[in-house]
Amino acid sequence: MKLPLLNAFISVAAIALSTHSVSTIANTSTPFAIAIHGGAGTIEKSRFTPEQEKAYRAKLQEAVETGYKVLEQGGESLDAVTAAINVLENSPYFNAGRGAVYTYDGSHELDASIMDGRGRQAGAVAGVKHIENPINLARLVMEKSVHVMLSGQGAEEFAKEHGIPLVENNLFDTENRYKALLKAKEKLDKAKVTSKNYQAAHHALPVNYKMGTVGAVALDKKGNLAAGTSTGGMTAKRFGRIGDSPVIGAGTFAENESCAVSATGHGEYFIRYNVAADICARVKYQNKTIDQAGDEVINDVLKPIGGTGGVIIVDTKGNISLPFNTSGMYRASKSNTQPTYVAIFKGE
Repeated sequence: MKLPLLNAFISVAAIALSTHSVSTIANTSTPFAIAIHGGAGTIEKSRFTPEQEKAYRAKLQEAVETGYKVLEQGGESLDAVTAAINVLENSPYFNAGRGAVYTYDGSHELDASIMDGRGRQAGAVAGVKHIENPINLARLVMEKSVHVMLSGQGAEEFAKEHGIPLVENNLFDTENRYKALLKAKEKLDKAKVTSKNYQAAHHALPVNYKMGTVGAVALDKKGNLAAGTSTGGMTAKRFGRIGDSPVIGAGTFAENESCAVSATGHGEYFIRYNVAADICARVKYQNKTIDQAGDEVINDVLKPIGGTGGVIIVDTKGNISLPFNTSGMYRASKSNTQPTYVAIFKGE
């Protein structure tokens, strides 16, 4: 009787050991992850029809799933970031590419940047008017030029030399953005009557006219991080204004030793406080988690001085953090250990 009992015990132990081994393998598999944003601001549920909310969520999911598929198939984080941002640039819902806001003069000026975490290689373009997908040109600057940032006409000449076609500026026209321009100019004109000062008049604009961006951050199976950001800038902007989106360290930052960050918000604050790089520095030098570092910079550093917005962060272990200090931020994420997450409003 003892022998059958011994055999049964051995069989149970073998099954338990086998189950434990499979679980361990699953838990220690190579991490990969992606997060995206479509801008932060006064985004309140009451302003959406059910159909509009559904459409925004669907586009966010499409973007994050597009990038995730690249990672899942063993692709590079740079390719995942570019693919996800292209989806958002090609949508009229977000302030980048086809949904870009208008300048004061009624045209569109686009900015973008991308960064490779492997060696801090980076590329950026600012003030381009005829590039359908600015993130693609930013990547081309990183990979094919000796510079980090190109602007305006020079950036477009570089694009032509490398086979990127120029498009008409009116490709980026949308009715909602034009209405926003008219409202912004009306507010600016009223403010000028009392102040006669451009700076004071501009400060009188509601914060939503001063922000709006798309971005993506990713970690691939090889452990490489990347970040990218693209924007149409600020409604009614003048004098060739450039925000944080094409500024490495402010709107975009990635290094394999810490994390990858893409920002969205009132760009002037993000430039002055070097937001994206600051978050990664806190992770790298103070051994803080991305949740801690992101919360400190967004809520403790920026918010008290009027800096509104948010960031998306991915670290070297595939952890994801999406902090913001506004009423909403279009956002989505997915990793090999976390299902697809799509959200718009605070508290989701």
